[in-house]
Formats: sequence, C-alpha cells, structure tokens
Amino acid sequence: MRFLHQLLGARPQRHVLVLLLVVLIVFFDVATGGLMLTPSNAQNLISGNAYVLVLAIGMVMVIVIGQLDLSVGSIAGFVSMSVALLMQDGGAPWWVGLGSGLVLGVLVGCWQGFWLARVGIPGFITTLAGMMIFRGALLWESQAVSVPVPEEFQVLGAGHLPQWGPRVLGIDSATFLIGLVLTIVLVVHDSRRQWGRLRASGDASARWIPITRGVIIVMVVGALTWLFGSGREGTSFPIPGLVLVFLIALYHFVTERTGFGRHLYAVGGNPTAARLSGVRIRRVQFAVMVNMAVLSALAGMMFAGRATAAGPQDGTNWELDAIAAVFIGGAAVGGGTGSVVGAVLGGLVMAVLNNGLLLLGVGGDLGQIIKGFVLLAAVAFDMWARHRGRPSISDRLIRGAHDNQMASPAPWL
Repeated sequence: MRFLHQLLGARPQRHVLVLLLVVLIVFFDVATGGLMLTPSNAQNLISGNAYVLVLAIGMVMVIVIGQLDLSVGSIAGFVSMSVALLMQDGGAPWWVGLGSGLVLGVLVGCWQGFWLARVGIPGFITTLAGMMIFRGALLWESQAVSVPVPEEFQVLGAGHLPQWGPRVLGIDSATFLIGLVLTIVLVVHDSRRQWGRLRASGDASARWIPITRGVIIVMVVGALTWLFGSGREGTSFPIPGLVLVFLIALYHFVTERTGFGRHLYAVGGNPTAARLSGVRIRRVQFAVMVNMAVLSALAGMMFAGRATAAGPQDGTNWELDAIAAVFIGGAAVGGGTGSVVGAVLGGLVMAVLNNGLLLLGVGGDLGQIIKGFVLLAAVAFDMWARHRGRPSISDRLIRGAHDNQMASPAPWL
C-alpha cells in the first residue's frame, strides 16, 4: 500500500474514482461483448455528456463556496433557445450567435450574483427563483416549438477535428497530434513537479517515481488516442471533447494555482477567517455565479449543437446531474472541499454508468434507481467514515492501514 501511496500521490479519493471508472468500463465492455470500448461509442460518450461535464466544472466552484445553483439547466435552455431564435429569425451568423450566448450568460450571472453577493439571499433561494424565471422565459420565447440551429453551429456539439494527411499507426492524424501534444505537456508538467519534490526531499532512492509516472501517462494517453482516433474515416476526436480538455486545464490552473483559487477555498472553508484575512467574499461569490452562468450558457449551446435544435425542454434536471457529479467527485456538502478534476471524474463515472446501462438495454427507470444508489454510496460512506474518525475507503486503499503513513505523506507527492 505504501508503494501505491508513493506512486499515486496524496489524493486517494481521486485515485479511487479512476479505479471505479476503469472497473465500470471493463465490466460493461465484457457484459456488452466489446461494445463499450469502440471508437464510435467513446466519441459518442464524450460528445453526449460534455455539457454535463462543463456544468460540473462550474458547479464545483459554487459548492466549494458553500452554495448550490439550481438554475443551471434553465439558464442553459433559455440561452440556447435565445441564440437559436437570433440565428433563425434575426439572420445572425453562427459566430455572432455563439458570442451573444456567452454575453447573455454573463448578464444572467450578474443578475444571480447580485442577489447572492449584494442582497445576501442564499444561493439556494436565488437560483431556485432563477430556475423558475428562466424556465418560464424559455417556454414563453419558444412557444413550445423546437428551433433548428445552422450546420456550422452544430460543430460545437457534434463536430470532429478536421482531418489532414494520412493516418499515423492507424490513428487519425488530427487525433494523433492532439494525443502527442497532450502526452508531452502532461509528462513535462508532472516530471518537473516530481523531480522538484524529489530534490527537495533528498531521497535518491525514489527516482523511480517520476519515471514510472511518466510511463503510465504515456500508456494511458496513448491508449485513449488510439481509441478515439482509430474509428471509421471521417471521425476523429470530438470538438466537445477538445472544449472540455481546454476548460479542465484552465479551471484546474485557476483553482489550484492562483490567488482567486485560494480565496475560493477560504470562503467555503471558513468565511469568518477569510473575511478577517482580507478576502472580499462578496466579489468571490459574484464572480463564481457569473462564471457558472457562462458555463451554463456554453453547455446549453453545445447540447443544442449536438441535437441540431434548441428545444423547450432542454436543461430539465441538468442541475441534478451536475451536482451529483461534483459530490461523487469528492466535494464536501458544507463547502471548502472539491476539485475540478474530481468533479469531471465524478461526471465521467455517471456518464459511463448511463452509457453502459443503455448498451445493456436497461430502462431509464431502473437506471435512475441505480444512479441514485451510486450517489448515496459514494458520498455517505466517506461521510460516515470521517464522522467516526476512521480512514475512508479511499485512504485504506491507497495509504494502507498504518496511521503513521496517513499522517505523514511522502514529501515529493
């Protein structure tokens, strides 16, 4: 167990999520006779669930500051319908529609942020009102009719990277290039961190750690590159996946490496101490609500692009999927804890579960029951373990059973 702790690092819950994800993928691939791990299914899984993962990235920031946003689905549907009407009735080109949707998201976020940060109405109530307001606005402007979006706009939700040149090792050239760049970036970034911590610790016997981690990164990214790029001609890595990768990198950096990110966790962890430390809590709350509305607008437009039209029922219950993904990803109910990577992993667990049950022919009613139990099992067990003062299941799997190992993680991790 100490070996795994040294190799994988000091965030065991995230590693257990990865393990759960792998187990689900293998199980469903075996149960469906190999239908899960096919290029077309992998592309559809990412394209079909990208909007939920985008919402989860914003929702984790909302939950970290101790709030909830119940309006994200209604905002997404309202913005996508407004943009579709602008492009159809107003004759606006697709790029004007996209930009207008993001601007509308900013305006909606300012409205939500005003009531939370300035008036002091809790986010739960503010966004509950927002859910009603924007759902009603969506039904009013749509007149219960779906509105198609242009083909150029559909690329945002269902497009693939353009193809150029011959295939490389049986992989689409564009996907191969993305995989190569991503491998180099991840290996260099991780190696710099690991070798830096290794030099700081002075433990020369642990040189195997950065080398082994680099090999694992190459293998994992290589396998994913092959999976997404070895499909039929005309397909490659999906555009929604590319948007998702960019957002994960951006928000991971913002939350983990900037002053705003530190203020974010300070506000959620201890608002009183944060205020005494000079953190402008209202500004943080306002910025988080604006950001959530913008990501909701983007998610709605991505979904409309994939569906080829904006519909009056778009966004229904999306907030529940996003909140479930964040809590499965390790966020604390009371705020102060959570990560972008964890939220995305939680969203992927739900996405793989949905996809696998669909491939097995399981009905939506039973699928909802199973997802509900998964959410309860993922959140309740760790809460119970912490309440009893015992190591959680993730701590046991990664750190081992010895208290001294849990209390003093290796300095290079």
